[in-house]
Amino acid sequence: MHRVSTIQKEFFQLVKEKLSPNISLVFEVSSLLGISQDSAYRRIRGEKELTLEELFVLKDFFNISLDQLNGEDLSSVNFSCSVIQPQNFRVSDWLAKLYEDTKRIHDSKQRELIYAAKDPPVFHYFQLPEIAAFKVFFWEKTLFQFPEYKEKMFCFDDMENTAYVNGRKALALASQIPTIEIWNNHTFTIMLSQIEFYYVSGFFKNRDDLLNLLDKMEKWIHHIQKEAELGFKFLYGSEPNGVENNFRLYYNEVVLNDNTILVRTDSGYSSYLTFNVISLLNTTNQSFCIELDKYFRGLITKSNLISHTGAKERNRFFNSQLHALEQMRSSLS
Repeated sequence: MHRVSTIQKEFFQLVKEKLSPNISLVFEVSSLLGISQDSAYRRIRGEKELTLEELFVLKDFFNISLDQLNGEDLSSVNFSCSVIQPQNFRVSDWLAKLYEDTKRIHDSKQRELIYAAKDPPVFHYFQLPEIAAFKVFFWEKTLFQFPEYKEKMFCFDDMENTAYVNGRKALALASQIPTIEIWNNHTFTIMLSQIEFYYVSGFFKNRDDLLNLLDKMEKWIHHIQKEAELGFKFLYGSEPNGVENNFRLYYNEVVLNDNTILVRTDSGYSSYLTFNVISLLNTTNQSFCIELDKYFRGLITKSNLISHTGAKERNRFFNSQLHALEQMRSSLS
């Protein structure tokens, strides 16, 4: 019983670290478990054991890995999964969860996010509604083959607002989190290939939307270049305002990244591995995350910093992306 009580107290300490300072642990536990506050107190103090069902309700809601309670072994790591499915978990739902996860990071006093980008990190898409509209449509029609998209063609007039609002909210918070992003020369060209595929396949409802999307992509690239120059992120269309060196962008020429994300907050590390392009596996196994942190730090030493300083390398990188965009625009005209 003493061992169980100790583990249970450790578990509730992890829960407490996940909560914002203005939220009562007792109230949150009683609400989630449907019990009185007195019963919640007894569980928090270790006087009454959590049932297995109660443990899983809390661990799933607060995204806590049982690895943290049972000792950590790199030979077996537990992950939680967020997978997009047409029937019960759409892109707008995924973005709502992304916002909640981003808010937890944002509200932490100690916070850092490292993103090894194969595609532009997802937050960037929501700088411009046209970019977001294309990506959400591409994900739901082409990647996840939602049945209602089978005969549907892309058109800006049909933009889904819910997904954009959820993504924009996540972007606003993410822009304030100290972030390291590691890009390579293919990070932008993947999206250009997707646009070309849609054009060749006849998935644009009208040609004006294609040309408009290419114009918006040029503005988008220039905006990210400006963020890199300033060393902080800001919302497109607003006055540049942020903390210097809050955004560090690295360019790596030899490693093709895989959209892995490492987060460090007051409660420790967590990491996100992507599959099916944007579906996520998440773990808070500290041993696993520490190994990932070592890998990222080593990758950074083999990359060129192109934010704030390094103007020559930064201009070379972004000019190559703009050149690829212009080549596509010329080939489609």
